[in-house]
Amino acid sequence: MSRPWKHPNSGVYWLRRAVPEDLRALVGKREEKRSLQTRDPAEAKRRHAAALADLESRWANLRAGPKPITEREAHKLVAFVYDEWLEQHREHPSAKTFWQVGLVDRLFVDPEDRPPRSPSDIKSYFTIEEGSLKVREMEDWCLQEAQSILRWKGLSTELGNTRTVARALARAVERASLTLQRWANGESDSSSYHLASVAPGLSTAPPQEPLPLPDIVQRWAAERRPAEKTLYEWSRVVRQLGDFLNQTDARRITEEDLIRWKSAMVADGLRPKTIQDAKLAPIRAILQWAVQNKLLKSNPAEGVTLDAKSKQGEKKRSFTDEEAKLVLKAAAAERDPVRRWVPWIGAYSGARISEICQLRSEDIKQIDGIWCMAFAPEAGSLKTSGSERIIPVHPALIEAGFLKFAATVKSGPLFAELAPDKFGKRGGNGTKVVGRFVRQLGLKDPRLSPSHSWRHRIKTSGRKFGLAQDILNAITGHGAKSVADSYGEFPVEALYREISKIPALDVRG
Repeated sequence: MSRPWKHPNSGVYWLRRAVPEDLRALVGKREEKRSLQTRDPAEAKRRHAAALADLESRWANLRAGPKPITEREAHKLVAFVYDEWLEQHREHPSAKTFWQVGLVDRLFVDPEDRPPRSPSDIKSYFTIEEGSLKVREMEDWCLQEAQSILRWKGLSTELGNTRTVARALARAVERASLTLQRWANGESDSSSYHLASVAPGLSTAPPQEPLPLPDIVQRWAAERRPAEKTLYEWSRVVRQLGDFLNQTDARRITEEDLIRWKSAMVADGLRPKTIQDAKLAPIRAILQWAVQNKLLKSNPAEGVTLDAKSKQGEKKRSFTDEEAKLVLKAAAAERDPVRRWVPWIGAYSGARISEICQLRSEDIKQIDGIWCMAFAPEAGSLKTSGSERIIPVHPALIEAGFLKFAATVKSGPLFAELAPDKFGKRGGNGTKVVGRFVRQLGLKDPRLSPSHSWRHRIKTSGRKFGLAQDILNAITGHGAKSVADSYGEFPVEALYREISKIPALDVRG
């Protein structure tokens, strides 16, 4: 995992990243090194994430091969120039004399394609000597800077691309120079000025008010009415993003910001699935809601994703017969109701542990003469609408005495000893209890989930013993695979017939 590297002599942090083998010929070296120019660990971590995102973007462009740059892409590519130009001259805006304001429309009017006058002598615009530049000199400078930016981004520097980016660069510097003129005259940042002569077609409307992400979350929640836990978790993710960016204005968040955030989480060692599903997905959904409600013009998170596919040796698996027997035999000897019954219910229903732990005595009932477990929202929130369902009690559970245990609870939760969390859910503590119980039996394989592997096993058993696929999905609470599957109901008799096809495990002896 790439992390900031502290130089043993200077104490300055660096980015060091091995160049992938397929790019070494193009890059011309085996390792990329870049000073982060700080000795502060926290600041180094932030700069490392930004530098890493920039580097990975460059490598992606190199892999994609040469392609033409559109005007829209060019303006996006040089957007940073505007901010950095202002920052360079912020304190003394009147001292800026390098760029000749008003000449931008005379640049690149010559149809002849010509390279920069000195393409090998690319100087930063921060170090250009002060003085008046004629049109040709300004063009050459823009072309040189454009080539520098394209090379750093791993993009083709063919003349068409260079000129397209150079034009966009000229417009960015012109806009910044006009802003500096206003500052030199004592005008505030909010003062309006006409952009038509700078970049024809750009809006001259005043800047929009900030749109804080937390405000979007509250408006989204008022409309969508998510579960309390979902609102809590999504609000926390929004705060995490705001802390990383040091701002929460949704109108200022860019795709590059989110890529930097993603890279920082990868560097912190978060699992890809966590980053994709628990971090990026909420932000993407919230911003998309803002787009749909005309609060934002576009969703910067739309294309920011992460490959969360399980790698070899990481995919969760079912309990084998021998592992299942080991757990159920040990559970049968337990007096604690959670360790005694939660594994057994999971083994013969495939229900989620959060669903099992919030079962109530009134949820164990006879329907058409068949004992069933009802998973209802009245007992606690469910993951999806399909999670509200009926599962017949498997004969193995009845034989083990589950109905007798349920009858001892007159009303309320079957597992009342599990303390509910702030959202009233007992599943979190139930997961911890069952997890410790199963792991102490010697089942250490990380691919084995002490609770969730029962859901994998019920699916495996369903295939092995020929359960009807649509009924198996109804039992596990998985969504319908087709429109046809959503028609009609699932009679309890049919559910019981299918689940009874799964034989009981012999845990005696």
